[in-house]
Amino acid sequence: MPMPEKLTTLFRHDLPASLVVFLVAVPLSLGIAAASDAPIMAGLIAAAVGGIVAGLLGGAPLQVSGPAAGLTVIVAELVAQFGWATTCAITVIAGLVQIVLGLSRVARSAMALSPAVVHGMLAGIGLTIALGQLHVVLGADSPGNGWDNLIELPGQLLTPHGPATSVGLLAIGVMVGWRWMPAAVRRVPAPLAAVGCATVLSMVLALPVDRVDLPGDLFAGHVLPAFPDGKWAAFVVGVLTVALVASVESLLSAMAVDGMHRGPRASLNRELVGQGVANTLSGGLGGLPVTGVIVRSTANVTAGARTRASTVLHGVWVVVITLFLTAAIEEVPLAALAGLLVVIGVRLVDLRHVRAVRRHGDLSVYVVTAGGVVFLNLLEGVLAGLALAVALTLRRVLWAGIHAESADGGHRVVVEGTLSFLAVPRLSRVLGSIPEGSDVVVELVVDFLDHAAYDHLSLWIDRHRAGGGTVVVEEVGQPALDGDPGARSRTGPTATLPRWFSPWGEWQAGEPGDRLLVGAREYQRRARPLVQPFLAELSDHQAPTALFITCADARVVPNLITTSGPGDLFTVRNVGNLVPPYSAGGEPSDPDVSVAAAVEYAVDVLRVPTIVVCGHSGCGAMNALRSGGDRGRGALASWLRTARASRARCERDERAGTLDRHLEPLDRLVQANVRQQLDHLATHPSVARALDEGRVRLIGMFFDIGPAEVYVDLDGRFSPVEDVTALTTPA
Repeated sequence: MPMPEKLTTLFRHDLPASLVVFLVAVPLSLGIAAASDAPIMAGLIAAAVGGIVAGLLGGAPLQVSGPAAGLTVIVAELVAQFGWATTCAITVIAGLVQIVLGLSRVARSAMALSPAVVHGMLAGIGLTIALGQLHVVLGADSPGNGWDNLIELPGQLLTPHGPATSVGLLAIGVMVGWRWMPAAVRRVPAPLAAVGCATVLSMVLALPVDRVDLPGDLFAGHVLPAFPDGKWAAFVVGVLTVALVASVESLLSAMAVDGMHRGPRASLNRELVGQGVANTLSGGLGGLPVTGVIVRSTANVTAGARTRASTVLHGVWVVVITLFLTAAIEEVPLAALAGLLVVIGVRLVDLRHVRAVRRHGDLSVYVVTAGGVVFLNLLEGVLAGLALAVALTLRRVLWAGIHAESADGGHRVVVEGTLSFLAVPRLSRVLGSIPEGSDVVVELVVDFLDHAAYDHLSLWIDRHRAGGGTVVVEEVGQPALDGDPGARSRTGPTATLPRWFSPWGEWQAGEPGDRLLVGAREYQRRARPLVQPFLAELSDHQAPTALFITCADARVVPNLITTSGPGDLFTVRNVGNLVPPYSAGGEPSDPDVSVAAAVEYAVDVLRVPTIVVCGHSGCGAMNALRSGGDRGRGALASWLRTARASRARCERDERAGTLDRHLEPLDRLVQANVRQQLDHLATHPSVARALDEGRVRLIGMFFDIGPAEVYVDLDGRFSPVEDVTALTTPA
């Protein structure tokens, strides 16, 4: 008879995983208790309660809870200030606070904390642990605070060291080097291997080192929680600190574990309640504070756990070893546990997090938080980091970049960001540097313009014009100076690339087949409200500025390279941006006459003043033409035969020296093809009439995809568009 599925999962996956987590948890719990200046039994009690209680009641099934290195510094400070009995009372009440927070359904508010503050806090805790336990490895007691640990460390390094140092260094060496051991050996968790090797060495050599000391009767030395005789303000601060830090660490760990497996997602509010119950019980039994631990949780998922049974069973194994194997635990040297914690502390300074916060401009928040935790205390360090994070956020929200530069014999004032009353003094200073009577372009790339800034800018524009100067306002984005009667244009690059100008693959997740729908939904949610007012005005007519003929290549986006919007361009796209010429008989040579129809409609009906033919680098159609693709059969070969004149044109232009010889041969053909299509346009009757009447101009463009640069064909050469001061406008 086949075994039920739940039992199969238990014996095949959860039971082996629970043994792995148990082997990781025991040495870590002992080391954390020693580093917290708490009774060694407190670490085992917290490990058992965290596994069984938080495992049963929590909302993250695969998260493993227990004593955590992140709370070591806090607990050590509380023990030094209040003693162990009051620290247990703080843990009990902190658990009750967590239960209230979970029932209030505020767990997701923890996600509002800046990651730079959270990771900086963990880094500061890690450095504090590493510095303090390094003294223990060197055979001395930890001085206590970060400053003393750092100042006294050189002296400790220079003093003679005893057997404890050898034991601690062995534990560190095993922890660091375990990753390079054979895969079969690495099945033993590194913390267990480090403590085991150091313990065996100390026993074989009979080294005189301090070892774990457990009471003969495990319950004889049990301490009941007790309230302090005074210091109630500090007591309340301790409760809130333990509750908040334990909650944030548990929730962040739960969210990280969610990304490691495909099972049920975590219920963060339930997890907070489960952690609160575990802390209340752990403190009541004389245990350390409990929190979700990412190291044990990672080991749990990696070992193949499928349900919360693995977490609960690991707690059961901790109870078993505590009750029946105390003799083995008492052989563990304290220096081995210290070496274990030195490595764990250093690893809390995760370089991936440092690179991430640096990339997002929050490195200063990370450094201030970590430094505050090390050299002040945890609460003050976190508060300092939060204050700096809020200040930087306000600066980013309210700060406007304002500067002036000389341009084309005049001046350009560039304003970017949020232009509020806070920026008016700097705006006034920059505008005051502009000479009277000069020609000025004011480029506004702002997402918000308040009334004070609007008034100041408008008054300055009026005064400058009254003094004989000229002011042109260029606005990027939503118009900011609707009341300005002067000429305005919406040209110029935006400070940050809008999402709708980025390829789908840059901002979408999921399979490529879904990207069209995702993009359409993104438009409906975000872009539609912005463009709808413009499209409402264009709903019954169009008046495009140009007919834009370009290649069908997906990398060429006409509206992007011309910074245009709805209604600006009447666009024709085909393979190779070709315009078949009219035949000698006055009929279009294009078999389906689609290009000719579009040209005729644009010129005679829409009366466009400009026609652009735009080619691009690396054009596949021109590459096929160079390779003789026009001599084959099929639709593509037939279409390319209309471009044979471009191949001959390229040879003539190369001899005349009007093509850039630094270009690849393919791109020289592309530029020659653009010029040839302009000649073909002139054979169309509608274009010929418009040219004779002087109401249309023909422009050739070349888009170099790699550097994303636009070139314009002017005076016989393709020149960078920034070097072109003006294009001749038809009368």
